[in-house]
Amino acid sequence: MIKKILLLEDDKLLAQTIKELLESENYHVTLALDGAEASELSYDEKFDLYVFDINVPEINGLELLEALRNAQDNTPTIFISALVDLNSITKGFSLGADDYIKKPFFPEELLIRIKAKLGTQNSTIIMYKNLLYDTKSKTLKKDGHILPLGEVQERLFDIFITNIGQILDKEILLDCLEKASDAALRTAITKLKHSTNIEIKNIRGVGYTLEQS
Repeated sequence: MIKKILLLEDDKLLAQTIKELLESENYHVTLALDGAEASELSYDEKFDLYVFDINVPEINGLELLEALRNAQDNTPTIFISALVDLNSITKGFSLGADDYIKKPFFPEELLIRIKAKLGTQNSTIIMYKNLLYDTKSKTLKKDGHILPLGEVQERLFDIFITNIGQILDKEILLDCLEKASDAALRTAITKLKHSTNIEIKNIRGVGYTLEQS
């Protein structure tokens, strides 16, 4: 069943970016640009999750959540906000917020939190240090920016990142190469380590492993 999310965000560019990302993951997203609009939408339709910015026009996110909770609406809620003062964070959680993410943030980070909250953490996204990897689209991002890899490095990276902590037999890795040889594998792994900064360790006589971050 498709999960429905009400997104309250008055920054139109950020809102559209988040909406497109979530829809690409098969969520149904309804966007509200101010608190009054979000309030009306929450009464018109049942949502599985609220994602509310705090500083929005008309009714702010904290006031909106307070009104919803008073109306016995216990829909899980994630706040996104540039507000970092302890009072705002404390009030958000006291009103019944489930999570809080500080601006600026990578939209993918919000996606991971949403999947965890909705129990859809069969996520195709893997986080490793400053890397985000989508195993479905094979898209790798470093510090929020797409990091292109060569075809061989892409194949090697996919194997390593989906088997973190496991020792991979050298023969499996050699299959990723166009012209398989120990020297070519060592060169390809060295290039991969340099471009991604992942920690690949050689287990002499056995194979290689990507160590936990």
